[in-house]
Amino acid sequence: MGALPKRKKSKSRAGNRLSHRALKPPALDICPQCHSRKLPHHACPVCGTYNGHEAIQIKERKKAAE
Repeated sequence: MGALPKRKKSKSRAGNRLSHRALKPPALDICPQCHSRKLPHHACPVCGTYNGHEAIQIKERKKAAE
């Protein structure tokens, strides 16, 4: 017979143990160039800059048919 717990774990103890499993929103920074929200340590998806220089080229968005 395998190891069994001596006593039942209370709901509060189990809840404290499982409290770190919750989904958290991603931490977002503000781009210093275009002031949009971006992930930290990533190039800005709107303007394509990282650390003051152009890191990626962004294709122009197509305008909707007017």
